[in-house]
Amino acid sequence: MTTKTPPPETTSDAPKNGTEALRQSDMMAHLLDSLEAGKDIGHYGRLVFAMIARHFLPEDDLITRLQHDKDFSEEQARLLVHQVRDKDYNPPRREKILEFQAQQDFPIIPNPEDPDAGNVYRDLNFPEAVYEHISEYYEQKTAAKDGE
Repeated sequence: MTTKTPPPETTSDAPKNGTEALRQSDMMAHLLDSLEAGKDIGHYGRLVFAMIARHFLPEDDLITRLQHDKDFSEEQARLLVHQVRDKDYNPPRREKILEFQAQQDFPIIPNPEDPDAGNVYRDLNFPEAVYEHISEYYEQKTAAKDGE
């Protein structure tokens, strides 16, 4: 007699793909919707989008989505994505996103008065390597400070 192994448990709200995962963040949903509508999300909006979305979308999909910005060509999108990848930028903290937002007209965080808005580390589950990279940075920073 053979017993069937039950299927792995899943939750109904588990993201099925990268776009659904990104939509767990109100800010990223806002950026996705704005890009889909062909809006100009500004230089820093595109940078923030690329820094975060690269962990959830295939590169070609990310480049295509960035091109929906009415003022951004395929070549510009490709260069931005490669720059972010090559420099291995971590997703920015809320405070950094607000600094970026102050330098352009488009609101990256549509409701900046909400202290949780734009906190992608609260809203999204990044690959473990992102958290390890951040941890290494702080260890190096502490070591450098101790060495002074």
